[in-house]
Amino acid sequence: MAVFEGTFTQAEPLRFALVIGRFNDLVTGKLVEGCQDCLKRHGVDTNPHGTQVDYVWVPGSFEVPVVARQLALTHRYDAIICLGAVIRGQTPHFDYVAAEVTKGIAASGFQTGVPVIYGILTADTMQQALERAGIKSNKGWDYAMNALEMGSLMRQLRANVEVEPYRNNSQSLPASLKSAIAADLSAAPEEMGG
Repeated sequence: MAVFEGTFTQAEPLRFALVIGRFNDLVTGKLVEGCQDCLKRHGVDTNPHGTQVDYVWVPGSFEVPVVARQLALTHRYDAIICLGAVIRGQTPHFDYVAAEVTKGIAASGFQTGVPVIYGILTADTMQQALERAGIKSNKGWDYAMNALEMGSLMRQLRANVEVEPYRNNSQSLPASLKSAIAADLSAAPEEMGG
């Protein structure tokens, strides 16, 4: 048996994308700064004109998952960091946006096999969001650490573990069940008078 664990010391070959919601940019801008600081200190070139990090700005947090998924489908990145801020207001809008963004980001990772890091701050007030984006600590740093660890871990797994890519549900079926389905399908035209 083997033990696989992501590292933070071999970041030079890793590529990242940051998908950033522009809404609440006072908060998201600080999250970007925290990510950049962490990545730089671990040897990543964060220059937008460089080769290791791409930055994609979207209108708000709700739009982050669809862009993250599109980027993940290219398989150009070792990890994608999603940054945004959803702040509670007087309506249930917060609950809908926060829930759907969370589902969308999780689905992006599951569907593509690329680590998609959840970096969407959800807060009751702007003050709470700002505290988590730099006043007390910067969660952007934590999100970048997650991306470094998961990016290096996935590289290790791809290099050492043969994983069959997910294309459709039939690939995960046992051979005996596949052949039974094929037999049923070939008999179906006869049963239908064909």
